[in-house]
Amino acid sequence: MDTKRATIYLDTELHRALRVKAAETDRTISELVNEAVRISLAEDAEDLAAFRERAAEPAKPFESLVRDLKRRGKL
Repeated sequence: MDTKRATIYLDTELHRALRVKAAETDRTISELVNEAVRISLAEDAEDLAAFRERAAEPAKPFESLVRDLKRRGKL
């Protein structure tokens, strides 16, 4: 895998936690950070896909939504 070097600044406690986790899991801090960033970006991609799928849905006024929830006994 091709890699690029980057300088990041971590909170002291976060860095300490990463060092401990890296040691306990026999992984590097870089591997842990790469995995966390991949997960975060994948979640963003899922959110954007869901937004695109629902973009054509008609908007429902908030008052109508509350009224429906009350009518169905959810509020």
